[in-house]
Amino acid sequence: MANLDSVFRREWGPVVAALARWSGDLTVAEDAVQEACAEALRTWPRDGAPDNAGAWLTAVARNRALDRLRRESARPGKELAAVVDEIRARTADREIHPVRDDELRMMFTCAHPALDRSSQLALTLRLISGLTVAEIARALLQSDAAVGQRITRAKNKIRCANIPLRVPSAELLAERVPHVLNCIYSVFTEGYWSTGGPSAIRDELCDEGIRLAAELGALMPADRDAHALSALMLLHDSRRRTRVDGTGALVPLDEQDRRLWDRSRIARGIEQLGLAAGATGPYLPQAVIAAVHATARRWDETDWNTICTAYDRLLAIGDSPVARANRALAIGFRDGFAAGLAELELVAEDSRLARTNTVASIRADLLRRAGMPAEAAHWYRVALEANTSEPGAAFLRRRIAECGA
Repeated sequence: MANLDSVFRREWGPVVAALARWSGDLTVAEDAVQEACAEALRTWPRDGAPDNAGAWLTAVARNRALDRLRRESARPGKELAAVVDEIRARTADREIHPVRDDELRMMFTCAHPALDRSSQLALTLRLISGLTVAEIARALLQSDAAVGQRITRAKNKIRCANIPLRVPSAELLAERVPHVLNCIYSVFTEGYWSTGGPSAIRDELCDEGIRLAAELGALMPADRDAHALSALMLLHDSRRRTRVDGTGALVPLDEQDRRLWDRSRIARGIEQLGLAAGATGPYLPQAVIAAVHATARRWDETDWNTICTAYDRLLAIGDSPVARANRALAIGFRDGFAAGLAELELVAEDSRLARTNTVASIRADLLRRAGMPAEAAHWYRVALEANTSEPGAAFLRRRIAECGA
């Protein structure tokens, strides 16, 4: 069963994408592939798995889709036959099978700007990653019903708005690729920086974000921003196992055991960083920052000048109050904590940070390092009030205690 599950998870996205192109209907495609997987569960243990699982699932799913069209259509037989012929014509004259172009089409459809971010995320996890509604609900800390309804509404919107299942034209490609990259990064960040619930990290989402980025890089090998995103996630993820302690509390970067970092992840990240040279989006400077941290042998060997320069580049691409606040922290390590605190004041009143504990956490850290524990404790308490995750709260309570308060 476990082996079959891995096969289904691997083949789900390509087969759904192929069926969606063939039928033009996401719901028909998803349901048909689900029925094909159920049929495989019944027959493969008895008859043995086929040599080409993807082709088998696609063929069975296509037949199930045709059966559904015949059952549900109230049209006369000749008219239904014409519809079926039209669907078949979409494949030119070749047999339908999972191809990378289909997966790329599906990525652009799931990340269409007409859909809100939550819908993009849920649809991507369902149709491309093959997570069940229950798995998505657990990962996103939502109810099964809420996730199911969101996916249904998103598919209905795609159908009613006639959103095409295709890669955008050349003139729209540059505009639409960032939506796909952002959707993939959202999958990863939902796992790596969990903002709710008892766990700081959700492994399945981290793994899936990295897989999707690698897939996109393979589908669009000339897109340097896709490689930059892949580098960023791999370099961050190399530290995954050291980011929480035995109690589940977050462990800051300077206290992590670097001997436990995943060197293969770091090597792959650096390789992707090389392929990303010349990328113009926000992921390259972030990946450079992650690479500096990942390759420093010790905390006190961190190249803060390169990090500050990368933040300058990131802010030149697009203003971000979070990036400005993190840049202030980097300046504190490069130029002195007083300089960092002064820089932080320039962004402290930004209304976009009002609901976060970003400024309070950074201010507290700079004050603590500057030898002002009482002031630091106050701001750690402020950060704790705005905190939304138990691992983050555990870390902040520890810091308050360390400040003697």
